[in-house]
Amino acid sequence: MSGWPAGDVAAIGRADEIQVASLRPDGTLRPYVTIWAVRVGDDVYVRSAHGAENPWFRRAASSGQGRIRARGLERDVQFSTPGPGVADAVTAAYHAKYDRYGPAIVGGVVSPEALRSTLRVTPR
Repeated sequence: MSGWPAGDVAAIGRADEIQVASLRPDGTLRPYVTIWAVRVGDDVYVRSAHGAENPWFRRAASSGQGRIRARGLERDVQFSTPGPGVADAVTAAYHAKYDRYGPAIVGGVVSPEALRSTLRVTPR
């Protein structure tokens, strides 16, 4: 169970882009970064198109907490590393949602490096 209310996970799943902000150690939010997100079942996942060294990804993975904005909703969230069993489903969801942008664009979120920069997003 993801913990997302059905309307929230549906809205996030439909959003072409979402904004994520991680929490600083003092509890304040860092600036929002616009990224892609996918829904797999009742779960939400994000990936860094530029790999695990991308600053937004490192900050989100390190803090484990933040906030997202999508389609008029704003929620406090947790970021966690998903188990290996979801990688193929997340990749398929990225292809289904974003292949219309072409392989050069979607390739950034389905590459082997992007697989290592996947985070599960859950409400807190």
